[in-house]
Amino acid sequence: MNKNEISRDNYILYAVTDRRWLNGRKLSDAVESAIRGGAGMVQLREKNLDDETFLEEALKLKSVCARYKVPLIINDNVAVALKADADGVHVGQSDLDAADVRGLIGPDKILGVSAHSLDEALLAVKHGADYLGVGAAFATGSKTDVNVISHGIYSEICSNVEIPVVAIGGIDADNIAELKGSGISGAAVISAVFAADDIEAAARKLKVRIAEAIA
Repeated sequence: MNKNEISRDNYILYAVTDRRWLNGRKLSDAVESAIRGGAGMVQLREKNLDDETFLEEALKLKSVCARYKVPLIINDNVAVALKADADGVHVGQSDLDAADVRGLIGPDKILGVSAHSLDEALLAVKHGADYLGVGAAFATGSKTDVNVISHGIYSEICSNVEIPVVAIGGIDADNIAELKGSGISGAAVISAVFAADDIEAAARKLKVRIAEAIA
């Protein structure tokens, strides 16, 4: 998908994969369930796979996402993203420089950048980011090396950038309402969807709650 084909609605429920929560289920099946439940974007996040296996997973998910016209974003790995013809790349502050990534992926693919402050957000926009992943919103079990940010930072960033801001970190159907009025466009979730017994139902419920919080 060309990035011009997506809208802010795609960012409402942004599903980030983590196979630790799958309990033996196939990742492609889990992702399809999340999409059927309303996920408008999918990020393949694999910190411990070699590039060959990572690419195999990316190609499987690309097929699923393309069928539903949902963008597939690859976390960190530009080479895998390009080989799989993924729709975009997401990079953190300690990964490749966002401006360099934009140069590698070209103007038409989606570039997401993690930010934890207004300064980082503004620099990411300057370097060509299409959206920001901002967090951690709450304490999270998916990453142990993150700090929870003040919820006021969301309002500060959202009022100073024009691209979508996606909250991430420990978000679930019960706490997303705490970010109401902040200006975010959506929320990125991992365990709140992929750890659920019924992934599709969990995604559907969460999307409703997020939509209420960003209304």
